[in-house]
Amino acid sequence: MNRVFFIMVLIGVPLSVIGNLLHWSQVLMFAVFCLTIIALAAYMGRATESLAVVAGPRIGGLLNATFGNAVELIISIFALKAGLIGVVLASLTGSVLGNLLLVGGLSFFIGGLKFKRQEFNVYDARHNSGLLIFAVIVAFVIPEVFSQGMNNQKTMVLSVGVSITLILLYLAALLFKLVTHRGVYQHKSEQTEEHEEPEWSKGRAILVLLLATVAVAYVAESLVHTIETVALRFGWSELFIGVIIVAIVGNAAEHASAIIMAVKNKMGVAVEIAIGSTLQVAMFVAPVLVLISLLFEEQMPLVFTWPELIAMVTAVFVTVAISNDGDTNWFEGAVLLGAYIIMGIGFYLI
Repeated sequence: MNRVFFIMVLIGVPLSVIGNLLHWSQVLMFAVFCLTIIALAAYMGRATESLAVVAGPRIGGLLNATFGNAVELIISIFALKAGLIGVVLASLTGSVLGNLLLVGGLSFFIGGLKFKRQEFNVYDARHNSGLLIFAVIVAFVIPEVFSQGMNNQKTMVLSVGVSITLILLYLAALLFKLVTHRGVYQHKSEQTEEHEEPEWSKGRAILVLLLATVAVAYVAESLVHTIETVALRFGWSELFIGVIIVAIVGNAAEHASAIIMAVKNKMGVAVEIAIGSTLQVAMFVAPVLVLISLLFEEQMPLVFTWPELIAMVTAVFVTVAISNDGDTNWFEGAVLLGAYIIMGIGFYLI
């Protein structure tokens, strides 16, 4: 399988560049871009697995979420510059739904087919649950509710204030987990974890992550320019494109990595990727985009539509209810996937 992904990268990256230069059919290039990103995501997954062996599940999951979300951040900045505020907000919604329900669901489901039970750090689960409830339910719902009686200027002031608070708390959360309380809430499965040799050295894994991220950023940015044509061809709405299409493609790296970890019974890393990436989107990527939008002509308030908010709040509650015990199985994965499918149908029909 690794050879297949290598061939896909070897062919897909040059084709992406040539297709852009020669202005090939945008529908054809859409397919090329998607397949190339999936292949590059596989390499990011292998690099992350090597780093997780060396640095541990928390740092490995954090690195994967960071590199994966860097791609989405780049795509969103280009979209903001083009004035596509609705697409950016929809893609942020899609990232939350995709990471919690699709990535988490696939990890629990596929891993559960191989192992009857898979455990992960229950203390991390409870810590992440509290942050999820704060980041999505408090920080996203409050601006929507209070902005009802505000003009655009006051809404932006509120959004900037919320964004700065979120960023500071996210940095504090990293300090808590990785510095001041590192190892304090260690799970027994982490204490007895067997030592294994990483596939790649630390330097090589970081180099692969960097190169793959640059390549994914280029291909993903090109993909943005083909979406409008593909949407018109297939009759997709802007909301559906942002929530489903852009979010899935933009987070392909996390999708692949989390599933690989779950199959290898490294559920701690898989959960850290799925939930950690969601927290990073909600508490860092979204606020940073709000602040960056101040540099552009059209600014982006941290105000989502009610369908987006309700979908994200529902996803958080379902995920918290299922993952709070630090134990998973294939049926819990199926429940998360079912919730994602239902929401996907809803966004498609809007």
